[in-house]
Amino acid sequence: MLSIHILTLFPQMFQGPFSHSIIKRAIEKGKVKIHIHNLRDYSTDKHRRCDDRPYGGGPGMVLKPEPIFSAVEEISKGEEKERQKVILTSPGGRLFEQKIARELAQEKKLIFICGHYEGVDERVRTIVDEEISIGRYVLTGGELPAMVIVDAVVRLVPGVLGCAESKELESFSRGELLDYPQWTRPAVFRGMAVPKIITSGDHKAIEKWRKERAEERTKQLKRQGR
Repeated sequence: MLSIHILTLFPQMFQGPFSHSIIKRAIEKGKVKIHIHNLRDYSTDKHRRCDDRPYGGGPGMVLKPEPIFSAVEEISKGEEKERQKVILTSPGGRLFEQKIARELAQEKKLIFICGHYEGVDERVRTIVDEEISIGRYVLTGGELPAMVIVDAVVRLVPGVLGCAESKELESFSRGELLDYPQWTRPAVFRGMAVPKIITSGDHKAIEKWRKERAEERTKQLKRQGR
């Protein structure tokens, strides 16, 4: 079972996304456990503050190291270091892709630190195993990146998806290719018809056609520099 811990100032943000669809089913199947930790519960401040002004001046507030260290240490009790990975969501981190999702799905425990405001105290990075970014842009906090990463990882945990083949045929999971085009009923809609090969019943030809279309989409995406 994969155990996921998320450290955040806004635990309520995760209630909706983690209560539906594949993540919900993964939890119900006992394949994944997700724990949302309010960083304020680890604050030593009487007002439960977790941020302060940056040394040297500057705009905004910075997350203090004490609550984050305390939370990670509490969660890590009794665990061997090599059995877990501490991740900081950061725009300057390693750019997230399917390869990283597969790597993280092999771990026993993942601890996500969601930064906020102007970031985290630099000393927090001494307990971080990896910084991950979902794109070279700045968001209000690390909560949305954590949701994206968790969603991509959970679906790769063995036994989560109903059909083992379904995840292998999805975008990027098969040779890092984009997904092939899909159609459903009706066969003709407003003059737009489903390609005859898809309705031919020739499964070998369909598989070949789908692979070619997936390769075309992937090449086009790379040419556009995405």
